[in-house]
Amino acid sequence: MEYERIAGGLYGLLIGDALGVPYEFYEAQELPLYEDIEMAPPSGFRKTYPKVAAGTWSDDGAQALCLMDSLLQHGRFSLKAYSDALLAWYEEGLWAVDGVVFDVGIQTANGLIAYKRGAAPKDCGLMNPEGKGNGALMRVLPLALWYFVQGGTDLEKRNRELVRDAHSQCLITHGHLCNQVCSALYCLVAQALLKGQEAREAIEEGVCALRSIYQEEPEYEQELEWSVRPDIPWEGRGTGYVVDCLRSAFMILEQASDYEDAVKRAVLLGNDTDTTACVTGGLAGIRYGLQGIPKRWIEALRERERVEALLTELGKKCF
Repeated sequence: MEYERIAGGLYGLLIGDALGVPYEFYEAQELPLYEDIEMAPPSGFRKTYPKVAAGTWSDDGAQALCLMDSLLQHGRFSLKAYSDALLAWYEEGLWAVDGVVFDVGIQTANGLIAYKRGAAPKDCGLMNPEGKGNGALMRVLPLALWYFVQGGTDLEKRNRELVRDAHSQCLITHGHLCNQVCSALYCLVAQALLKGQEAREAIEEGVCALRSIYQEEPEYEQELEWSVRPDIPWEGRGTGYVVDCLRSAFMILEQASDYEDAVKRAVLLGNDTDTTACVTGGLAGIRYGLQGIPKRWIEALRERERVEALLTELGKKCF
C-alpha cells in the first residue's frame, strides 16, 4: 500500500499537470464542461499550447522530476545540485518531455539567469523580493515522498528536516518566506496522507506539526498565521499566487470524491490550470493511490517509462 501511495503521488502530480496544460490562462467560464475535461480537449476548443501533444507535463512536472532525480543521485537534498539540475532543465530540457521547455515562470527564469551569472543559489530567488508565485510549491512533493521512504522512528526530527529542505528548495527561484511556508505545509500534509489519513485529518495534522516547528521561528510563524491563515475555511480561485494555489488544493482535496474528480475540479477553477491540477493531483494521487488514477490517463502520459525508472530506483531504497 505504501508503494501505491508513493507512485500515486508522483503520477498524480504529472497527470494533473498534463491535464491542465491545454486549458492554462482560461477563465473558469471559458472552459469546457466537467465531463469534457480531458488531456485532449473537445473539438473546437483552442488549446493554450497548440503544438504541445496531449499527455505532456510542463515546467511543473519537469522541475519535480529534477528534484526526485537529484535526491536519488545524492542521497539527500543539495541546493547546489538541485540548482544545477534546474538550470539544465531551463537550458537543455532536462526532464522535459522531448527535451522541450515550452513554459517558464518569470520568477523562475530570473532566478536561474542570476544563478548562471554567478549568484549564490540561496540569493537567486530574491531577484524579486516580494515574489509569491507558486513555482516552488508545484515541484516540492518529491521531498515528502523521499522523507517518507527514509522512515525512522523520530517523527519530530524527520518533520523538522523535511521542513528545512522544503524551505531550501524554494531559494533558487522563490525565496520569499511565504513560498517557503506554503511548501513546508504542503509536504507535511503529504506525509500525513502517505500514512493513510483522510484529507481533513491530514491537513489538520500538517498545520499542527508546522505550528510546533515554527514556535521557535517567529518570522515563519507570522507568515503561516497571517498569509496562509489556516484557521479559516480552505477556499481558492486557482491563481498563480502561492497561497491561493495551496488553499485551492486543500479545498478540493476536502471536497473531491476521487482522483479524477479532484483534478477536474482543479482545472475548472481556470487561471493557472496546470499548476493547480499538479499541486492538487499530487495530494489526490497519494490519497487515492495509483490504482485510483484513471488508467486512460496513465496510458496517455508521455515518457512515463522515465517516471517508472525513477520509481524503481526509489523502490530499491525502501521496498
